[in-house]
Amino acid sequence: MAAAKKVLIAEDSSVIQNLTKKILQFQNFEISAVKNGEQVLKTLEKENIDIILMDINMPVMDGMECARRVRALPDASKANIPIVAITGNAKNYSMEDFKKAGITDYLQKPLDFDKLVSVVKELTAQS
Repeated sequence: MAAAKKVLIAEDSSVIQNLTKKILQFQNFEISAVKNGEQVLKTLEKENIDIILMDINMPVMDGMECARRVRALPDASKANIPIVAITGNAKNYSMEDFKKAGITDYLQKPLDFDKLVSVVKELTAQS
């Protein structure tokens, strides 16, 4: 059996973080969770991750800045990790804004958990 795909959830809301974690664990994903973009970068220094689910509005470092920094990492495999933005403010950004920051796809809050699972499965099937 293939090793579980590793999902990093970057979300400052404990409620959303815990719900997302439970749903993806039920789908046999291995989950790490952090509260801001700075912690995403620290996690990537230590771990290999298959996909990042990232809130756009987080304290310390927001999702857009964090995505740009992930894309600038010297390790090509880490710099190319799929990043899915999770935001309640999608109207503030166009898909072009997300693409410029290096974001692969986005999900609107409140989260549609069926869509979350299908996007995560689709983007991790390639890795």
